[in-house]
Amino acid sequence: MPLRPPAGFISAFYDPLNNPNAPTPGTPVAGDSSAEIPVTAPSNIGGSAVTLYSAISTPGSFIGSAASSPVTVTGLTNGSSYTFIVWATNSYGPSAYSGASSSVTPTLQRGLFASGYTSSGFNNVIDYISISTTGNAIDFGDFTNRYLTAGCASSTRGLFGGGEVSGTYTASTSYVTIATTGNAISFGSLTQDRRALGSCSSSTRGVFAGGTLSGPPYASNVMDYFTIASTGNAIDFGDLTEGSSASTGGCGSSTRGLIGAVTLSGISGNGIDYITIASTGNAINFGALTGGSSRNYVAAASNSTRAIFGAGGPSASAIIDYVTIATTGNATNFGSLLSSINMSAGVASSIRAVFGGGDPVTNVIQYVTIATTGNSTDFGDLTVARYGSASCSNCHGGLS
Repeated sequence: MPLRPPAGFISAFYDPLNNPNAPTPGTPVAGDSSAEIPVTAPSNIGGSAVTLYSAISTPGSFIGSAASSPVTVTGLTNGSSYTFIVWATNSYGPSAYSGASSSVTPTLQRGLFASGYTSSGFNNVIDYISISTTGNAIDFGDFTNRYLTAGCASSTRGLFGGGEVSGTYTASTSYVTIATTGNAISFGSLTQDRRALGSCSSSTRGVFAGGTLSGPPYASNVMDYFTIASTGNAIDFGDLTEGSSASTGGCGSSTRGLIGAVTLSGISGNGIDYITIASTGNAINFGALTGGSSRNYVAAASNSTRAIFGAGGPSASAIIDYVTIATTGNATNFGSLLSSINMSAGVASSIRAVFGGGDPVTNVIQYVTIATTGNSTDFGDLTVARYGSASCSNCHGGLS
């Protein structure tokens, strides 16, 4: 008696000798209202090549298909847990269903780009993207007209601090609730008026580091911190290894924060410092970016293990570097951006690092897959072409 095809499949051509065996699901990766399910091909593909892999969710019976692994299933509810079964299809029909995958909980994966400088002047727009889904940015609300400010975030709240407002440097800081569109709200003040800061954060603490002062010594080595959940003024954290007038690259893991483009032994703008975010104190040298003295104004983003640094000046570059956050040492080349830019901004999820804007003035958003070296890919466009934006996300490596 011939075997019956899996439930939901009706085919007069079903043949267990020619249809593929069941594939194997890997560990699903959470997205924003979605999940990505790796699929291992069956050991026996049957009488012809597999042309389609499919996955179905429990609960909800949401289905996704792809010609090759992974399979993305959309339409899921953030905060709910799902498992998936997968199957393969060749010209003879579908395989049997696999066993269930491990569970995964989709989460909001939102990146914000705030304010900046356009071809016509200062800008106050906050944009947002869903990091797991390519496409153009959407208007979130307004910050203030400024650029060369810095951003960091917990899983719920984003902070934007410092920057230049019409020729005047500022210490003011504002916040947004990342899941809810709307204008930024006053949070408190940094200990110094400065622009071109670096920043990093854990799930509870945001650190703003270095930057340019309006007067001598011009390059600040000061680090401040905020408790992200509590409005109020910043508290002194410690000092960078040296003054940094353009340390715009900051990111990290849940324990260690990195600040890129720190002046290192007289070489302008290619040093990397690190701190233990939970413990106040002075920074320690981590290593150096590639590209010699031309790497100030870099953008940075990270998952919990790898930090990505992109672009930089004073001459625009397309360089992308990476470091392993837990291991000190110099950066390694990762690949190239779509073009040479300066003063871009970076956000990240556990999967992607995304860079938005830059000088020459652009609205381009581009991304890399953090675990895989290579050149960036187009993501979409910001609502306004600009550079020197602040950026943050609710799913970066500091929250893992």
